[in-house]
Amino acid sequence: MAGLILTTVSDWLSGILADAAIMTGWEAVAVVLAIAYLLLAMKQSLWCWAAAAISTTIYIVLFWHVSLLMESALSIFYLVMAAVGFYQWRFGGNRGEGTPLIRWSVNKHLSVIGTTALLGIGLGYVMATQTSADFAYLDAQTTCFAVVGTWMLAKKVVENWLYWVVIDLVSIYLYFNKGLMLTSALFVAYVVLAYIAYRQWQQQLEQQQNQPNDGQLNPA
Repeated sequence: MAGLILTTVSDWLSGILADAAIMTGWEAVAVVLAIAYLLLAMKQSLWCWAAAAISTTIYIVLFWHVSLLMESALSIFYLVMAAVGFYQWRFGGNRGEGTPLIRWSVNKHLSVIGTTALLGIGLGYVMATQTSADFAYLDAQTTCFAVVGTWMLAKKVVENWLYWVVIDLVSIYLYFNKGLMLTSALFVAYVVLAYIAYRQWQQQLEQQQNQPNDGQLNPA
C-alpha cells in the first residue's frame, strides 16, 4: 500500500512538472489572477472582482479554442458574476455602503444543498445519456455547486467557503483522473485557502456584529 501511494504521488508530481513546462503564457496569467482573486476575496477586497474578470475572460477564450464549450459558457457566467459581485460589495447592503458578511440558517443551507444536488443529478443524467462526458454526475454536481458558491460569495455568505472546500476536493479527484496534474495541484491549494478564508470571515463577522453602530465593513 505504501509503495502504491508513493508511486501515485511521484506520478502526480511528475505530471505537475510536465504540465507546467507546456503552460502557455496566457494560461499562466489566468492561473496567477485566479489565485490573486481568491487571496483578495479572503480580505474582502473589491480588487478580487477585477482579478476574477480578467482571469475569466482569458479562460473563456482558452476553453473556446480547445472546444470545451460548456466550460467556456460557465466562464461567461463567472464574468457576469464578477460584475454582480463588485456591485454588491461596493453598493449593496441596507445603506448602499457595501454588503456586510452574513450567515445562512441550517434550514436554508439544507434547502440550497438539496435543490442544487437535484439539479446536478438532472444535469448529470442529460450529460451521461446525451453526451460523451466522463464522470458526468460528479462533473454536473461540481458545476451546479460552483454556480451557487459564486453567488454566495457575491452575497458574502460566510459559509460559501465551506462549499468551496467540498467543490475543490471533488474537483481534485476529477482533474487527477483526467491527467490534469497542474490543475489538480492548484485545487489542493484552493482547498487550504478556502478553509483559511472561512476562518477569517468567521472572525470578521464576529467583529462586525460587535460594532452595531458601524454595521458595514470596509468593502476594500
